[in-house]
Amino acid sequence: MSSEDAAAPGNPAGDGSGETGDTGDTDHENALQDVIAVDPDDVAQGTVNRLDAHTGDGIRHRAFTCLVFDRDGRILLAQRAPNKRLWDGHWDGTVASHPVEGQSQEDATEQRLEEELGISPDQYDDLRVTDKFEYKRYYPNEGVEWEVCAVLKVTLDDTALDPDDDEIGGMLWADYDHLHENPALYRQLRLCPWFEIAMRRDFS
Repeated sequence: MSSEDAAAPGNPAGDGSGETGDTGDTDHENALQDVIAVDPDDVAQGTVNRLDAHTGDGIRHRAFTCLVFDRDGRILLAQRAPNKRLWDGHWDGTVASHPVEGQSQEDATEQRLEEELGISPDQYDDLRVTDKFEYKRYYPNEGVEWEVCAVLKVTLDDTALDPDDDEIGGMLWADYDHLHENPALYRQLRLCPWFEIAMRRDFS
């Protein structure tokens, strides 16, 4: 596991308090959930409130992103719904979230694939972890992501999808080799930072 800008300089969000107090985000659903705090080697350090982990300077925690492919080498890009607190409207490749205590990255990914995109386990048989990295990125005036992020990949035999509108704003299939080799051509999509890092590190 290597670090990707884990000690990013400065906080462009000022004092980082924009997610709480007058914004009313203490009532946000994330305030009712926990994530797993980790050290730089992804060793669990107990659980922390999910909202606390994403405000101020953040708390390093465990996360994952899953890249979903079809048999033609295309990747499914999913646009984060406009109601997302962080990186709303940005395009991800494809699902990103956090395992809960006692849950493996594979089990957490399987759960989120079904919840967000309606992809059931009988549509694939090759879900696997391929990479892991640490990164830290601020989202101005809203919060921060500071994660040790596992990268998983899966190839769909059946590409039937049933997206949850509360999670997914839009979807598109893109030629992965072209995207990987020419990321600047896709910047108008506003790609999520963790996806850009995962793709840049992908040598497979």
